[in-house]
This record gives sequence, C-alpha cells and structure tokens, in this order.
Amino acid sequence: MSEKISQQPLANRFDHLVRVIGSERFLLMRGLNNDLPFYICEYRAGEATEMQRLQRQLINTLQNLSVPALSGRGVKVLDINLYDLCIELLKAREGSSPGSRLWDEIRAVEADLEKDGLLELLQNVLGIEEYLIPAIGERLQQTEFDVLFLSGIGEVFPYIRSHNVLNNLQSTAKDKPTVMFFPGEYRHSLEQGASLELFGLLHDDKYYRAFNIYETQV
Repeated sequence: MSEKISQQPLANRFDHLVRVIGSERFLLMRGLNNDLPFYICEYRAGEATEMQRLQRQLINTLQNLSVPALSGRGVKVLDINLYDLCIELLKAREGSSPGSRLWDEIRAVEADLEKDGLLELLQNVLGIEEYLIPAIGERLQQTEFDVLFLSGIGEVFPYIRSHNVLNNLQSTAKDKPTVMFFPGEYRHSLEQGASLELFGLLHDDKYYRAFNIYETQV
C-alpha cells in the first residue's frame, strides 16, 4: 500500500494542494453530493513552522495560476488566522473601565488567574456564536475570494475548539470552499465515525461533515 499523502514530504503535499485547490472541480464545488465544501488539511504538530511557510507559498502559487474555471486568473485566498482574529477582537472591545481595552485588562490579570479561570474568562469574552463567527462573516462579505483558509487552530485551543468553529460556519461559509489547517489528525472509522484529534493526542470532538483534502482527487 502506498504511503498516505499526508505522511509524505512537504513538497509532495504542496504539489497535491496546488493541484486540488487550483482545480475546476474544487473551486466550483462539484461532486459534493450536497455536503459542505469543508476540507481538513492535517499536519503533525511539530511541523507548525514549516506549514506556515507552506501556507504562504501556497497562497502565492495559487494566486499566480491561470485557472480556466476563473476565466484565466489566479485563485484568490482569504486567509484567516483564528489566533490573530481573537487578539484583534479583544483589542477592539472596550473594557470594564472607561477608555480601557478588554485586551489590556486580560493581560493585567492573566498572571494571577488559575488555568481554569483564564479558560473560562476567554470562553466568555470570545464566544464563537456571538463574536468569532460574525467577525469571520464580516470578512467574507468584505473580501472577494475563491477559497477560505483557516489556521491558528492550535494557538486558540482550548478556549476555541475546531469542531465548534466548523459547526457554526455551516451557514456562514458554505458558498466557497474552506480549508482548515489542522495540527493533528482527521480520523475516520466505521466504528467511531470521524473525529478531529488535535496534536494527534487530544480528542477534540466528533466531526464528520468535512473532507480530508489529502484524500481529495481531481
């Protein structure tokens, strides 16, 4: 049996991603059988730095393609890093005192909070339905793009969980393909269904409405 593409060298994975994301079938969301156009790009947690470089190179390469399905132009990628977005949201919100920022208040108390207390605080002020998804939706409306990239999954764990993001994006980001760069494994089995295993160790939760992009053919 040949080695899975997700286990092959980065150069091989890069070539596969360019071939799939730049294809007419992917961009026009054909062959989904009414499934959502959500894709998981899994990678080993130790490859985080290399994957950041690969992602930047991937965006540049796709932009410079000549894609017949796009009238000969390249693929426009909207790249959203969830960690950066969370910081931006906290900096934009007012704190409890006039003239203060929520971001500054959290930084001021962080050192004195237990881990569980900080987790509860961040989950309260970064509600997915109330803040994160509307912010993503706003960017989708303001940007002309062909594919949405989501990254920063490991950095926002555990106060934001990847399956919650995908579940809540189902009504917001269904008109264009979405690729989530995931530091772990997207596992499928007949017995247990599909699940996102963060860092290859932590069972994030069951999620079955996405495709593994390395198993996607054109």
